[in-house]
Amino acid sequence: MELMTKKELRYGFTTGACAAAAAKGAALMLRDQQIMDEVEITLPAGITTHFHLHGQKIVNDTATCYVIKDGGDDPDVTNGAEIHVSIRVDYFATRSILLEGGTGIGRVTKPGLAVPVGGWAINPVPRIMILEVVKEVFAMRCLPKTLTVSVTIPNGEELAKKTLNARLGIVGGLSILGTSGIVNPISAAAWTDTIDSAIDVALACGSATVALSTGRTSELAAQKYLASGESGTESARDLKEEAFVLMGDHVGHALRACEAKGVKEVILAGQFAKLVKIGCGHEQTHASSSELDLRMIQEWLAASPVAPHLAALVHGANTARHLLESSGNDPILIGLVTDRVREYAATIAPKIKIKVLLAGYGGEVLYFG
Repeated sequence: MELMTKKELRYGFTTGACAAAAAKGAALMLRDQQIMDEVEITLPAGITTHFHLHGQKIVNDTATCYVIKDGGDDPDVTNGAEIHVSIRVDYFATRSILLEGGTGIGRVTKPGLAVPVGGWAINPVPRIMILEVVKEVFAMRCLPKTLTVSVTIPNGEELAKKTLNARLGIVGGLSILGTSGIVNPISAAAWTDTIDSAIDVALACGSATVALSTGRTSELAAQKYLASGESGTESARDLKEEAFVLMGDHVGHALRACEAKGVKEVILAGQFAKLVKIGCGHEQTHASSSELDLRMIQEWLAASPVAPHLAALVHGANTARHLLESSGNDPILIGLVTDRVREYAATIAPKIKIKVLLAGYGGEVLYFG
């Protein structure tokens, strides 16, 4: 079953939905002792759909199969991954269903996530989905003693290196995720969910200050600068690794999440072009063109003509970066933009103390305050 948006963009399915489908396939094969080619499951979103099974095997008291994840038109690093599930029977144990991870599934090593420290990174909704489909196949009254359900992703550890899992304290592989079972095309759900989890981890690790960065370069610059003590701020110098959250373009979501979760102070770190976009009021910092951003800077200068020479530079600039560089990193220009960033951030998260860190294009810090 293919789900389509109004623009004919194809929906995909979460790792949790794929794991549940593979679990149902393995359970049916184990119960009926025959190979299954596809299964039907109902997702938490209320949609019933079919999944094709691959690698089906029945060996003694174990059945195994896998589902290939289809991310639709919004694929991430897990698109095309094989989500394997095997179910084995232990006739000598107490009647129950056990769920475990294995190769390519991460372990949780830091507090603040939906799974306790030490647990397999299989989130609550996928966990329920997997257990429910197995119970559906094996009614508890005829359960053949203990069933152990094992989820694995053969290349999960390698794929996890392309995610932020290690930052969140998930090591050794990927997470089994998803609350609806569906991946919305061209959505930012995976990224914003990661931001939410990263903030939770920061708070659980005792940090009341969170450093939100628009990209990895600005994050590295912030980490080095704040750790050096040059900022002159004791709390900033003591920031733990978990306090640094890569928000990407999602500044609006990140700020709202910080306020909702009780963060006391936020450091917004970014390079000049990204900070200009935030100052212009863009919740998504990829949402506007450089031309529009430069026009906004012209309006700011017209409202506060403190540096007449900047007006000519704006007219001659092609991009925000070009403007900064042609100004020689003019402190008045930098102050104009960073003030606007603080003002805009305050409209989104008025209860949070906001500081701004401007990372230069060479990795240096041009402004903090």
